Amino acid sequence: MPFAENLIAFTLAATLLTLTPGIDTALVLRTAAVEGRRQAFRAALGINAGCLIWGVAVAFGLGALLAVSEFGYNLLKYCGAAYLAWLGLNMLLRPRTSLAPAQAGGQPGANWFLRGLLGNVLNPKVGIFYLSFLPQFIPQGQPLIPWTFGLVGIHVALSLVWAALLIGATQPLGHWLRREAVIRWMDRSTGLIFLLFAARLALSRR
Repeated sequence: MPFAENLIAFTLAATLLTLTPGIDTALVLRTAAVEGRRQAFRAALGINAGCLIWGVAVAFGLGALLAVSEFGYNLLKYCGAAYLAWLGLNMLLRPRTSLAPAQAGGQPGANWFLRGLLGNVLNPKVGIFYLSFLPQFIPQGQPLIPWTFGLVGIHVALSLVWAALLIGATQPLGHWLRREAVIRWMDRSTGLIFLLFAARLALSRR
């Protein structure tokens, strides 16, 4: 396909991927509803930083190593599942009932960035997906590394726009979403979703 057609086809495919509900969507929505806009943006930035790290890994060959190494794939897969399960259990068993004023500041934001980052980096399916998906849109004979970074950049840009829309949609409902019962329900619901994703990741095969 010509360059323009490759980029258009990838953008459409990446848009569908971005709009498909998943753990990233759940994390951004929950953080926006309970922690506020600033923390949700930090979580979204962490998620997309994870995508960039996977893009680097795929571009420079680590993705290929995971594709052929059963041990490496399984190790990262189980670490990711354990991390998601830990997050899920904490939210499910110890839901919050309110937001202290200090929690609206900048210090906890680093934690949400890190949670978004680790949730993505510790999911080998992202790397395997990039490894199998991106080459289909790189024209034959073109340099792999610049095209890989370019396509990952498109995916990250789409993800950030989608995260901004999700975060914006929660703001008009902010007062209602910060009620004690709603915060508890959001934490427990998101925790359950995280546990389901952890089980799905742990039981998944290539």
